[in-house]
Amino acid sequence: MSVQPETSPRPVERFHRLCEAAVARLPLGLDSIVAPTFLGFIVLNSCTFAVDLVLLTLLHGGLGVALPVAVTVAYACAFTLSYFLNRILNFRSHSAVGPQFAVYVVVVVVNYLAFILGVCSALVVLGVEYHLARIAAGACEAVYIYSAMRWVVFRRPAALSGSTACRTPQTGPVPETL
Repeated sequence: MSVQPETSPRPVERFHRLCEAAVARLPLGLDSIVAPTFLGFIVLNSCTFAVDLVLLTLLHGGLGVALPVAVTVAYACAFTLSYFLNRILNFRSHSAVGPQFAVYVVVVVVNYLAFILGVCSALVVLGVEYHLARIAAGACEAVYIYSAMRWVVFRRPAALSGSTACRTPQTGPVPETL
């Protein structure tokens, strides 16, 4: 009789468990409102937003690239990184990448035109410093992108919604919240 050594969870599972554990500790009943994927999104997209700002600063502030071009290049790098990090670590999607990424690109184009170029450029024209304008646009973007990722890009097929794939050991079915 051989005993297999207990292996530690894969990084994907570890990330999701940490998000679940953190959400479970939220006060004032917030654990019943905030989904673990929302916390995961905040963590991952904070990192990709930092990448966006660093690239924007290097391109526009350092190399003198025109602001719309610098915003576009920085954002394209950041949104691609965000897609793959959220796909793998947060939403743990196993759907085909091609069609899913195509939907994500449409979501990102709408986001880019409305929030990134629209809000950011309008704030700069009104005299707001470009970093602060980008941060304000990022706040609007976060609400839109999380909602689109959760309910459009990485939505679970209806057949899985009642399965154990959507359950946590402590709480049973994951509530359809944030």
